[in-house]
Amino acid sequence: MLTAQELERYARHIVMHEVGGPGQAALKRARVLVIGAGGLGAPALLYLAAAGVGTIGVIDDDKVALSNLQRQVIHATADIGGPKVESAATAIRRLNPHVAVAPHPQRLIAANALEFIARYDIVADGSDNFATRYLVSDACFLAKKVLVTAAVGIFDGTLTTLRAHERSGDGTLNPTYRCLFPEPPPTGTVPACAEAGILGALTGVLGSMMALEVIREIVGFGEGLVGRLVMLDARSMRFETLAYAWDPANPLSGEHPTITDLSVHA
Repeated sequence: MLTAQELERYARHIVMHEVGGPGQAALKRARVLVIGAGGLGAPALLYLAAAGVGTIGVIDDDKVALSNLQRQVIHATADIGGPKVESAATAIRRLNPHVAVAPHPQRLIAANALEFIARYDIVADGSDNFATRYLVSDACFLAKKVLVTAAVGIFDGTLTTLRAHERSGDGTLNPTYRCLFPEPPPTGTVPACAEAGILGALTGVLGSMMALEVIREIVGFGEGLVGRLVMLDARSMRFETLAYAWDPANPLSGEHPTITDLSVHA
């Protein structure tokens, strides 16, 4: 049930045919876990909070550094040295007091991933490394949770949604992250952000798109990104969409699965 204040706050959603009162109520009931309060997580957290997602969890074990502030817009100069999840939670509460925020100042690892993910309906992964992305995607499959995952490079970004524990309308299994990227790139081939740099506004675009996709999944309008990878080239400001499908050879949900728990990530 939306209060009078919430009805006014979300009025621009409620007048939309695609959202309306039922969609806004669904947002209020939703529980979303955001992995990382960095470049992608920062804008995603702000827009999810502004949209009225009822419970937002954020997990990150890092502290705010001065070099983060070029892109991680949920943090402020006064937050330097403090836990990212705490400054993120403060910003969310300041923006929307109707949202419950749960800060988790920990690193997501194989030993705790299923425990954290089980508490939420949807996971939004804004992590900055391949090891965490594979861990999160495997854990969401095992926990039967929806995953929206984004990644950025120096001038490029990608976004997709995974419902790998479900089947499409024709009965075919939905693809996993491992169907899209069977193996991570060799160590050292993808430079870290600190080495190569990154456009701050690019993370804002992809993080906002990640929030939009989470909202679409919760409310249920439009064509989702299951089996579709959106790619952004910031040099030419060009968007492209790549279709991908279930790979029967993938080790998670393939014909002969070899990954049945998270011990592969231990």
